[in-house]
Amino acid sequence: MATTKKKTTPAKKAVKSAASSAKTMDRKYGKLGSLKRTKYEIKTKSYAIGEVVKKERLKASMSQEQLAEKTGTKKSFISRIENGYSDVRLSTLYKIFEHGLGKKISLRIQ
Repeated sequence: MATTKKKTTPAKKAVKSAASSAKTMDRKYGKLGSLKRTKYEIKTKSYAIGEVVKKERLKASMSQEQLAEKTGTKKSFISRIENGYSDVRLSTLYKIFEHGLGKKISLRIQ
């Protein structure tokens, strides 16, 4: 008598993968809300913001130096933002996107 193997759907695989990822994050950085996890989450978001700044700057065909000049900052500061090494203020982000890159920025809280 042959046994049939149940197929795993892509949705089930995604749920299983997400659960596995959550356990890994808990193990490596602590539970959500812990100081270590919060610091990790902040660093991750800083990196993501930097990637958006870099992408939009390159789309505008601007150098870091040109963006810094338009926003009244230094090239090294733009570099630190793009590499996720700066805790950038919201007012600075507005200045970079709206004045420097001609983009609109909005804040969404979920």
